[in-house]
Amino acid sequence: MDETHQPLPEARQPLLSRVLAEWRTLAILGGPILIAQVAQMANGVIDTVMAGHASAEDLAAVGIGSSLWMPLFLFFMGALSALQPIISGYNGAGSREKIMPATWQGLYLAAGGSVIMILLLINVKPVLTLLELDANTTRITQGYLDAFAWGVPAILLMAALRGLTDGLGHTRVIMAFSVLSTLINLPLNYIFIYGKLGLPAMGGIGCGWATSLSNGFAAMAMLVYLNRSRVYRSFHLVADWAAPNRAGLDYILRIGVPIGFTIFVEASMFAVIALFLAPLGPVVVAGHQIALNVVSLLFMLPLSLGMALTLRVSFLIGARAPDSARLISRSSLVLAAAIALVFATLLYTFSPEIAALYSGEADVRSVTVALLGFAALFQVADVVQVTCISALRGYKDTRIPMFIMLFSFWGIGLPLGYTLTFTDWIVPAMGAAGFWVGLTCGLTSASLLLAWRLFRYRPNQAD
Repeated sequence: MDETHQPLPEARQPLLSRVLAEWRTLAILGGPILIAQVAQMANGVIDTVMAGHASAEDLAAVGIGSSLWMPLFLFFMGALSALQPIISGYNGAGSREKIMPATWQGLYLAAGGSVIMILLLINVKPVLTLLELDANTTRITQGYLDAFAWGVPAILLMAALRGLTDGLGHTRVIMAFSVLSTLINLPLNYIFIYGKLGLPAMGGIGCGWATSLSNGFAAMAMLVYLNRSRVYRSFHLVADWAAPNRAGLDYILRIGVPIGFTIFVEASMFAVIALFLAPLGPVVVAGHQIALNVVSLLFMLPLSLGMALTLRVSFLIGARAPDSARLISRSSLVLAAAIALVFATLLYTFSPEIAALYSGEADVRSVTVALLGFAALFQVADVVQVTCISALRGYKDTRIPMFIMLFSFWGIGLPLGYTLTFTDWIVPAMGAAGFWVGLTCGLTSASLLLAWRLFRYRPNQAD
C-alpha cells in the first residue's frame, strides 16, 4: 500500500484521535525522507569536516564554492519538486494514467536545468574576482566547482525521479540511494582530498570529484532499480515513455518555479552572506560555514516533516478530503514548534563540543560558538515557516508564499544583517553576528506571514 494512502480519519472520531492518526501517517512518510535528507546533508558535512582538517583555505574555498552551486541546485530541485504534489494528487484522485507523462516532463526539465547549471558553474571566475579572494583560495574554489559540475546531471536526474517515487508514497526509495551516495562519498573524499592510492592530494578540489562520482553512481543505480523493480512494473520509464508536452511542462513550471524561486531566495541569502563575509578572512568564513552546516543539518527534521506534509495534503486534496487536509496542516505546527524548542536547547548547550568536531583551530571554534548561539534564537521561526509553506505547497499554493519569502529575506533579513554587520547605524558593527540577527528577523517575518496565509487559505482555492 502507498504510504500516503493511509485510511482517512473519520470526522466522527475525537479530534485528538484524528490528529494522532495523521501524525502517524506523517511519521511513516517522513521517516525515510529524514534519512534521505540527512544522508544528502551528510555529504556536505563530510566535505566540510575533511576540508577543514586539510586547511582553513580549503574549508573556505569549499564553503564559497558550495555557496555558489547550492542556490542554483536548490532552484532547479525546487522546480522539480512540483512533481511530488502533482503525482501525489493524481494518486489520491485515482488518475494513475497521468503519472508517467508527468514524470517524463520532469525528466526533460531536469535535462534542461543541467545544461544551464553547468554553464553557470564553469564560468564563475568573474564572481570570484569580485570577491577579491587570495589567489590560492580562488584556485581551489574554481577547481572544486569545475569538478562538481560533472555530477550535476546525476543530482537533477535523481530530483526528477524522486517526484515519481515520493509522489507514489514510496519514500524509502530515495532514502536507499541517498544513503548509497553518502557511503561512496566518504571514502572517495578521503582518497582525493588527502592523496591516497597513489593519487595526488587535491585538498578542497577533491571534494568536488568525490561528490560528482558518488552522485553519478547512485543515479545510475536508481535507474536500474526503477526499470527492474516489480513495484514499478506499471510505471516503467522505458515502456511508458512520453514525448515532451507543452501543457505538461507548463503545469510543472507554474507550480514549481515559485517553489524553486522561494528556495533560491532563502538559499541565496545564505550564500550572499558567506560572500559578504569573505573579505573578513578565512577564519570568519570558516566559522560561518560550520555554523550554517550545523543549522542546516538540524533543519533536516522539520524539512522532512514538511515534505511529508506536502505529500499528505496533496493526496488528501486529490482524494477530496479537504477537512482532513486542513486538520493535518494546522496541527503539524504544534509538532514543529516542539521540535524547534529541543533544537534551540541543544545548540545553546553543546555549541563548544559541536565546534570542536569541525575544526582544530581555536579561532575558528570561537567564531563558530558565537554564531551557534545566535542560530538557536531563530529555531522556532525557521521551523514554523517551513511547516506552513510545505502545507501550502500541498494545496499547490506557491506564488503568494514566494512573495512572502522574498519580502522577508531580501526585504528584511539581508539589509538588516548587512547594516548590523558592517555599519554603526543602529548599534556598533557586530561583525558576522549581525547577519545572524538579520536572519532571525527575516525568518520571524516569514513565519508570521505564512501562518496567516495558511489559516486564511481555503481548499477550494487549490489548483
